[in-house]
Amino acid sequence: MMAEYELNRNLLIEFERKLHEEERSAGTIGNYLRHVKAFYSWAGDRLVTKELAAAWKDNLVSKNYCPGTINTMVVSLNRFFEFLGWRECQVKTLRIQRRMFREDKKELTRDEYHRLISAASVLGRQRLMLLMETICSTGIRASEVKYITVEALRQGKAEICLKGKIRTILLPNKLCRKLLKYCKKQKTVSGEVFLTRNGTGISRKQIWSEMMSVCAKAKVASSKVFPHNLRHLFARTFYKVCRDITKLADVLGHSPIETTRIYLISTGTEHAHTLEKLQLII
Repeated sequence: MMAEYELNRNLLIEFERKLHEEERSAGTIGNYLRHVKAFYSWAGDRLVTKELAAAWKDNLVSKNYCPGTINTMVVSLNRFFEFLGWRECQVKTLRIQRRMFREDKKELTRDEYHRLISAASVLGRQRLMLLMETICSTGIRASEVKYITVEALRQGKAEICLKGKIRTILLPNKLCRKLLKYCKKQKTVSGEVFLTRNGTGISRKQIWSEMMSVCAKAKVASSKVFPHNLRHLFARTFYKVCRDITKLADVLGHSPIETTRIYLISTGTEHAHTLEKLQLII
C-alpha cells in the first residue's frame, strides 16, 4: 500500500530546529527551508506520497526551471523527508550530462574584475573595493568574510570554521597591509574588518547589493556581478598557476573534488577556440 503522510507547519519548524542543531550555515538552512516551503505551498492539503513528490518535480520541469536548480530543490525535499522518516516519499534527482563549458554571459573575466575594482575606487567605495579584493585574492565565500579579522591580518592567516570543518587560509602580504591600513583609518583595533555603519558584520546579500551598484560604472553585465563569481575567478586563476586540483579543493574548502572541477569549466569561447585548434575541417 502506498505510504501517505500529512504535512503541517510544525514539521517545518522542527526541521529548522534540527538544521540549527547540526550547525548548518545560515545560507544552507535558508535554502533548505525555502525549497521545502515551496513544496508545502504547492502541495496544499494533499497527503504526501512519492507520487506527489514526483509530480512536484515534473511541475518544476514544466516551468522551465534550470535542471541544476531542480536537483537542488529535490535534494532539500529529500533531506526533509529523511528527517521525518518518510524515506518512501523520496524521489530521484534529474540526470544531467556533465557540462563541458560555461556560458560566457555568466563568467567574470580578470579584466572585468579590474574594472569593478577601479569603479569602486573612483566612486570612493573603499570598503567595497577591499571586500572584492579580499574575496578574489583568497577564494573565501562571502559568508566567510567575518573570519577576516585584525588578528588574522597580523598573523597573515585566517582560521575558517564552516560546515563543521576548520581550514586555514593564507592571506597575501599586500592584502594584509592594505586592510590593516584601512582598519587604522576606521579605528578598528580588533575583531572583524568589514563592518556596517551599525558595527555589525556585513552579509552576503549586502555585498552582492553593493557590487551591483558599481557594475554600470564598470561597464560589466549585472549577470556576472555577484560575490561567488569572485571565488570562481580565484579558483580558475589559482589552478592556472599550480595545476593542482587537490590543493585547490583544500583552499576552497571542498570535500568532493567534483565540486572543484565545476569551478574550472572553461567558457564557451575557450571551448570554441579549442575546437578550432583541432583543425579537423578540411
